[in-house]
Amino acid sequence: MKRSHGGIYGAMLGALIVGFCVSAAVIQAAGAAELPFARRLKVQPFPDGLKWINTAAPIEIAALRGKFVLLDFWTLGCINCMHVIPELKKLEAAYPKELVVIGVHSAKFQNEKDTQNITEAVLRYKLEHPVVNDADFTIWNAFSVRAWPTFVLIDPEGFAVWGRSGETTFEEIDNLLRGALPYYRKKGLLDEKPLKLDLAAARVQQTPLRFPGKILADEPGRRLFIADSNHNRIVVARLDGTLIATIGSGATGRTDGTFATAEFNQPQGMVLDGQTLYVADTSNHLIRKVNLAKQTVTTIAGTGQQRREVPPFGRLEQPPRTALNSPWALWLHAGDLYIAMAGPHQIWRMRGDGSGIGVYAGNGREDIVDGPLVPKKPYQEGFSSFAQPSGLASDGHWLYVADAEGSSIRAVPFDPKKDVRTVVGTSHLPSARLFTYGDVDGRGRDVRLQHALGIVYYEGKLYIADTYNHKVKAIDPADGTTRTLAGVGKAGRSDDPPAFAEPAGITAAAGKLYIADTNNHLIRVLDLRQGNKVSTLTIAGLAPPQRK
Repeated sequence: MKRSHGGIYGAMLGALIVGFCVSAAVIQAAGAAELPFARRLKVQPFPDGLKWINTAAPIEIAALRGKFVLLDFWTLGCINCMHVIPELKKLEAAYPKELVVIGVHSAKFQNEKDTQNITEAVLRYKLEHPVVNDADFTIWNAFSVRAWPTFVLIDPEGFAVWGRSGETTFEEIDNLLRGALPYYRKKGLLDEKPLKLDLAAARVQQTPLRFPGKILADEPGRRLFIADSNHNRIVVARLDGTLIATIGSGATGRTDGTFATAEFNQPQGMVLDGQTLYVADTSNHLIRKVNLAKQTVTTIAGTGQQRREVPPFGRLEQPPRTALNSPWALWLHAGDLYIAMAGPHQIWRMRGDGSGIGVYAGNGREDIVDGPLVPKKPYQEGFSSFAQPSGLASDGHWLYVADAEGSSIRAVPFDPKKDVRTVVGTSHLPSARLFTYGDVDGRGRDVRLQHALGIVYYEGKLYIADTYNHKVKAIDPADGTTRTLAGVGKAGRSDDPPAFAEPAGITAAAGKLYIADTNNHLIRVLDLRQGNKVSTLTIAGLAPPQRK
């Protein structure tokens, strides 16, 4: 995702990308005797007064002489930034003495500027490197960064030697480091003592739920299915909180098996079909099928690897050989499974018989644009565009989408002759559609949301988890009239007045809304029949997974 700005050091990153993207073969060919980078730029000190996470004190660039330093410019809600986290963890494991990763958090949304909210993201993504809150874009501008994510590599002598915008891989940076390390080691320029950190995770208490993402109500069965995302499992409970079962061992993985042995990796959206529960296993890039009667979990789509190539257009492929890209929410209609594919900014559809899967809506551009469902070739203008779709609901005629990065609610037709439209949001704007947000109730085009992740259709209304506004809102899908039901506009944790912390999931049953209050690690209940009174659901007997 790109952001426009003015850099205070000119086109520094442009020089890095153009001049310093040296191939691994070139670096290795130079050998240990020659400086492996043709051009280097001196890095200025970090500004004073910034807040740091995972460190006991601010870090000075000069204090990191002797190590390679990889700056990761990110923002906590960006799907592309999430995608590179596993790659960074591989690098940290491979180079624990030679490399320091520093996350430079330069927020897109107002909510993302708050250090406590960034800390919650550090805990959710299990980051174990220093993170600095660059809320005013001071470091961002110094390096002339233009997009999330962006990477800058600094060598052991304090010079910027390589840069890249967009997602990267372990292999790309590993090749650079393997080629360059012999030179710095031979010259005696390496400091191979591990950096001492003060991890935020060391001060966290265990909770029964950990960053619950999505939630699904089964009103006929009087059940709740909770994606206990950071515990890598699905919790099943009665509507009154009585614990029924947990699905998944709690270990991070993608093993199929029984409820006790199956593994997930940060599961999110779910949909129910009788005794079958479908699960978007987001960080595994898989769709899983849970047989509730037999208590088994199987994989029905995806390869377990993120799809990095252009998605298939104009055809449905066989799921077993089709890689997916961050499936985040699911819906069933007419026997087919619809998928909010957050990574490529699209809605996908999988045939009910499992014979094929492919793009249903979205040209692959990250934007908020209405129009026909899907082109025959990628990125073709004049067709619908989405921006990190993260929630799905339906009235039987339209598939409603919480389109998070555009802070919009979209309507996708099941009738392929109709166009995608926007219920509330920014599609009508000539520019800055992804950067126009707020907390404004009203009607249609006047409404502003902030990175809404959750949506449910119930009794003629759309109910929204307006995530970064920490609110629950109701929307009339006919004219977009929007009003706040609960929430004080900032993160909190109380029933009266009702306060939430980045709620990401919402569902409805028996006159009540059930809300996954993600950063509070709770399930909240809003009673539509009792003046929108909010309470906290207790799931008696639920405990964190046992660590092995």
